[in-house]
Amino acid sequence: MLNNNGMHWFVRRTAMPLIRRQCLTCASSRYQATGAFRVNANGKQLDIWLLATCVRCEQTIKLEILERVHVRTVDPTLLDQLHRNDAGLVLQLLTDPAVLRRNAVTLDWQDAWELRADPVDLSTCGAIETLVSFEHRIPVRLARLLAQGLRIPRTEAERLITAGRITSTCRLGTTVSTDFSFTLHCHPE
Repeated sequence: MLNNNGMHWFVRRTAMPLIRRQCLTCASSRYQATGAFRVNANGKQLDIWLLATCVRCEQTIKLEILERVHVRTVDPTLLDQLHRNDAGLVLQLLTDPAVLRRNAVTLDWQDAWELRADPVDLSTCGAIETLVSFEHRIPVRLARLLAQGLRIPRTEAERLITAGRITSTCRLGTTVSTDFSFTLHCHPE
């Protein structure tokens, strides 16, 4: 989208990311969240897991959300969301860094996001300030994001970064997952 000061790009989720974890049954290393929670009560203690299945053999795993917590310490609204298998809560907990660390898993966002950006004519544009907003913390290689937004090959995006035609306060050779801005300095070639 174009405004008076430049461009505004949006990175948004299009699907639930896959979970990277080696399956013990088959050679797959990807699981898909089922959208269901399992809540077990042992006396007044609760264990809560998010369920996921292997994309190849459908073997089920449990991602630990809470372990051995007293039922009174769990917010009743949260408990209700868990029992209803609330889709928003599934995404929130699946993308929570603490949950990912606790379960020793990472997320695979490939094919689970899209970039909304208007086309830019690199031969005539001058200098354009561009704000990139993320709907969720979706890690994307910056060169891939720029290539997709500018509709150029990734190697060309890397060349523009190296030549100083794309500048930003964020490190341009990294993976980004939060809002940032950059300036594109176009020159007719």
